[in-house]
Amino acid sequence: MKKRNRLAIVLVVVALSAYFLFPTIKWYGFVPQEAKELATGSNVQIKEYARGQATRELRALKDLVAKDAQAPLPSEYSFLKSVAKENYKAMRQPVPKNWTVRALLAGFYNEQNMFDAIEAYHRSRLLELKALGNKALQLGLDLRGGMSILLEADVDSYVAKKGAPASAGEIAQAVRQDIEILEKRIDQFGVSEPMIRLQGSDQILIEIPGAADPERVNSFLRGKGSLLFKMVDSELSAQLEQYYLANPTEVYTETGALKQPEFLPAGKMAAGYYVSDEYGIDELSRFVVIEEEVGLDGIHLESATTATDPITGRPVVNFKLDNLGGDIFYKLTSTNVGKTLAVVMDGKVKAMATINEGIRSSVQISGFTAEEAADLAIVLRTAALPIELTVSSQQAVGATLGEDAIAVGLKAIALGFLLVVVLMLAYYRLSGLVANLALLLNMFIMVSVLSAFNFTVTLTSIAGLILTLGMAVDTNVIIFERIKEELRMGKSDGAAIAAGYNKAFWTVMDANITTIIAALVLSQLGSSAVKGFANTLAIGIVSSVFTALFVSHLIFDAAVGDREGKKLSISWRKK
Repeated sequence: MKKRNRLAIVLVVVALSAYFLFPTIKWYGFVPQEAKELATGSNVQIKEYARGQATRELRALKDLVAKDAQAPLPSEYSFLKSVAKENYKAMRQPVPKNWTVRALLAGFYNEQNMFDAIEAYHRSRLLELKALGNKALQLGLDLRGGMSILLEADVDSYVAKKGAPASAGEIAQAVRQDIEILEKRIDQFGVSEPMIRLQGSDQILIEIPGAADPERVNSFLRGKGSLLFKMVDSELSAQLEQYYLANPTEVYTETGALKQPEFLPAGKMAAGYYVSDEYGIDELSRFVVIEEEVGLDGIHLESATTATDPITGRPVVNFKLDNLGGDIFYKLTSTNVGKTLAVVMDGKVKAMATINEGIRSSVQISGFTAEEAADLAIVLRTAALPIELTVSSQQAVGATLGEDAIAVGLKAIALGFLLVVVLMLAYYRLSGLVANLALLLNMFIMVSVLSAFNFTVTLTSIAGLILTLGMAVDTNVIIFERIKEELRMGKSDGAAIAAGYNKAFWTVMDANITTIIAALVLSQLGSSAVKGFANTLAIGIVSSVFTALFVSHLIFDAAVGDREGKKLSISWRKK
């Protein structure tokens, strides 16, 4: 392969690595700790913070106007100028050249308009940081801590569904099957290296690294039966809306449940229709009346994929029904043409659509955020939980390793790496610099791949990283010793480099292929901690082979080539 083509490949790999590593560098290097804590909270907490901040900042601006209306606008409110400029243009008024606090307030229609602008700024800032944090390299329970969730098997519903008493052995078997399904489901959700274990006979303890969103945790505990299709009674829905407006105290019970008005006939029930707001939080839009009888149960959904509606641009979920489900749905839709069908999830009406014709096998529904759509598709692709689970408790857990132990460990890694760099330079002179550059690039690529695939870094992952670096150094030693042998035979630098790499190739490949096979076996059969070690090791092996056999070879060729009379700086020994 020509040097230019090899250089292009290296540059592409470096560019891709930088792209995938950028979120990690920005998150850990440039985002303040306070902002991280806010961004890693739930969407409800972000909403509360943004609205609270908007209230405080609006009050502060009004106080500034009261004190001195002509005072220059403080820099912390400069983000509002762009909105005010657009408002000035919409009102066909000249945009101020000098921004005072009065000029800023005059650029908004009313206080609510300014409140919305301030809230939108803080909302977008924190949601962008939240997205950035999700793309960054995640730290495991031992390094960062996370969330502990205790789940309890709903034995009563299991017995009711079965229609007969269940023995302790049957319940224990069902809970063990739940654990297997949860492991697959959580893995598809992108939660790396969770700890899932049986506690007692009917409880499951899950420990998830990082700041887990409770709403997202609940989403992977759903069963297929949580998604239902029911018919809507439009006439009664309009009557229900009027009733609730006229009787606001009759909407909810003392426990917060929706009251069922007495005028609703048997077989009908009131439900809330929810839409996602700017934070991705379900907000009650209105009330509807739906059939108590389930038109189609989610257990008949065979597969689910996410897509984007080409017209609205909103996320949708495409479902494929099994044969029985297709027959049921066709009968339901063909006999209710012109009526409204509701999609109910966890007791909430999430979407409604008018039936235009009978539908048999495929269904497309909207009304979900992109994250909800993806999560729902995962739940529907995996098996249903044999026994339903309820959240008994959720609590934050600290890192199993103390901060001092982590700091000492990081110092030890840095010192070890520095010693390797110095020894390579001391023993192989300038050629050691080539090896060190390859070693640095190897680390860069490894961490970027871990970040790209959203792997969780634990102590065992770091062990795999260190082992890989040691193997990468060993690879360079093998190659350099081969080159030195060729030089002692009297070959030119260019010929010695080419022969050295050729002769070392299979020695290096044999060792690394053997190791990567072992890593792949461990990644499939080991525990979550062992899988972390195996994944890091496998990625590191591929990266070290690339940097040692490809990158360092390119650097040598570029520096030496086939020029005669140039002495390669690779040894202290003189001819």
